[in-house]
Amino acid sequence: MKIGNVSGTVLKRSILKQLHTVRDESMFEPTSEEMCAGIRVKESAPVIFSGTSVYGSAKSIGIFAMARAVNDIAARGADPIGVDVQIQLPPYAYESRLKAMVEWMEQAAERQNLQILCAKAEVSPAICEAIVHVNAVGTAEEEIPQKMVAEAGQDIVLAGWIGLEGMLRVAGRKEEELAKRFVPAFLNRIKGMEQELFALEQIWTAREHGASAIYQIGPGGILATLWEAAEAADVGLEADMKKMSIQQETVEICEYFRLNPYQMTSVGSLLIFTQNGEALVQKLQEAGKQAAVIGHTTNRKERVLSGGSERRFLDRPQPDELARIYESFIEQDRKEGKV
Repeated sequence: MKIGNVSGTVLKRSILKQLHTVRDESMFEPTSEEMCAGIRVKESAPVIFSGTSVYGSAKSIGIFAMARAVNDIAARGADPIGVDVQIQLPPYAYESRLKAMVEWMEQAAERQNLQILCAKAEVSPAICEAIVHVNAVGTAEEEIPQKMVAEAGQDIVLAGWIGLEGMLRVAGRKEEELAKRFVPAFLNRIKGMEQELFALEQIWTAREHGASAIYQIGPGGILATLWEAAEAADVGLEADMKKMSIQQETVEICEYFRLNPYQMTSVGSLLIFTQNGEALVQKLQEAGKQAAVIGHTTNRKERVLSGGSERRFLDRPQPDELARIYESFIEQDRKEGKV
């Protein structure tokens, strides 16, 4: 496609025609001339925003950005309403790829009762892979505390699977290569895991249970998120790595590419800090969700990881494994003349 904003024809044909989910709170219809998104809120209702960006070549990458932003505002106490989407594409991208990306995002939005409030796209000569920017918005029924942090003496509950997002994005990026090594059934199971990226049910259950803080596992993986949560609350912690749930597919993909799943981003997976963590785990498991108590916070400064007979201190956050491997993917593409 040509460099610059996509034409009005492309915008209508490949973006706006794919958007069908409508919420009553939406003020403006997404059109080619509309530059803004607006929502109606109840008098004095708090409005919460969160934004994120995701890069990649798979047509499903927009779902990862949507899920992260939507889960983040839900974890902060809001009920998500919709998202604003901005897509940047490299010059060699075809319109069919843009249309497929929007279709995937709209399908995810419909499943989660979200509206894509505004969607735009442009072609940029400064990038070699697509970038999707998403801003999510939601409202809360009551005032939200200025800070939501862990407290000493709480259980740490992991809801979801470590390394899931990173594994899915690597698998999407290297689908052809993986098809030569793994059977189709294995790869089909991986594709089905994208349904687990939205964690609204788990978040609402944790909020009702009285969790003081909910953190989505972000860049740097579960180890970085544990550190950041402890830093924010000025508490210590002890966590058992053997209790951290991981899908077998993640293990095999990480072994193949020599990645550390404990240092991989995992949108849709949560660290929940709460009293009586086992009761919360039971509620989540009864709803068919993966959850386990993996440790507890302390009033000491030490942040300790255990794994069987081994004990070590938690290190400061390290760069995400996904970012590291993507650098090598892009460098390989350059050598092969693909970008």
